[in-house]
Amino acid sequence: MDHYEYSELLKMLTTKMENITGVIQPEAISQRLRDIETLENSQDFWNDATHAADIQKEKTQIERKLEKYNHTANALLEAETFYTMAKEEGDEDTITSLFHDAPSLESLVESMEIAVLLSGENDNSNAIVTIHPGAGGTESQDWALMLLRMYKRWAERHNFTVETLDYQSGDEAGIKDATILVKGENVYGYLKVENGIHRLVRISPFDSNAKRHTSFCSIMVSPEIDDDIDIVIEDKDIRIDTYRASGAGGQHVNKTESAIRITHIETGIVVQCQNDRSQHKNKATAMKMLKSRLYELRLEAQKAEEAGIEKSDIGWGHQIRSYVMQPYQQVKDTRSNIPMSNVSAILDGDIDALIEGVLIAQSRH
Repeated sequence: MDHYEYSELLKMLTTKMENITGVIQPEAISQRLRDIETLENSQDFWNDATHAADIQKEKTQIERKLEKYNHTANALLEAETFYTMAKEEGDEDTITSLFHDAPSLESLVESMEIAVLLSGENDNSNAIVTIHPGAGGTESQDWALMLLRMYKRWAERHNFTVETLDYQSGDEAGIKDATILVKGENVYGYLKVENGIHRLVRISPFDSNAKRHTSFCSIMVSPEIDDDIDIVIEDKDIRIDTYRASGAGGQHVNKTESAIRITHIETGIVVQCQNDRSQHKNKATAMKMLKSRLYELRLEAQKAEEAGIEKSDIGWGHQIRSYVMQPYQQVKDTRSNIPMSNVSAILDGDIDALIEGVLIAQSRH
């Protein structure tokens, strides 16, 4: 990197931070924190535990946002100041150090830019992720298991927690269905871009002739919504079935029919839960899953109506992302259109670059 490239980088990052400042509004956040402090000191604030908990959650979120913003803004200001001083004094050691740290500074600002993009109504929610294999039989069921592992590994990398709500083992390998709840900051904001059809091309380990196979899986991501959300489900709208919990993902494999399957008759949405010994708890969780799915369906319908998009099948031509392992190594998302060759790392949960690429691409439309 030379002086011209570094100067241009600083200009670009400064422009980005100005845009970020306009969205974040740090002064408004600081004022809100002062208002919350006043509320906390009021006599009646802690009498309403639910309201107090909501305010505390908001406080934690905006404190983190402000801390990240200040850290990024200070790092950029420090780099600009040191660079100006070093040039004036002919301090080549400092300049060399700044050039060396340039990628980290750029990454820091880009991370702040992503944080700004995760400012939607539900982006800070936990996420309910359902994985369903499509065309391809055993091969697709194995692909579904690979995707489940990918999302679990991604969650581990971020210190998020994962709770398995449903797990249906495949007949020979893989899974027929799985639903997990991923808990953490901005989980839904990140994982919402995973909604859609994922395509795998590889030499099938289940084919004795070692032929190349193409498999598909559907990923459905919904925000874990509050119970007071405006989604009304009446008894006549659903069919409830019970079955015995089973499979590697269930916490308890037992002889009682504690697992719950709820079918929403109008939409055909099916949710399942076998996470608990208690049928009542599984039913409550399944109802929450159904509400989340219906809420997500409402959001998708609104977006589809605006964009003129029709619902896709799980098969050829509808994928949002392709993972190619043969005859070459590449993962490519149709929305960001950026090819990546580190397929093994991606399948091991290193999907941040993929997700962020889509978020940035979508923000430009």
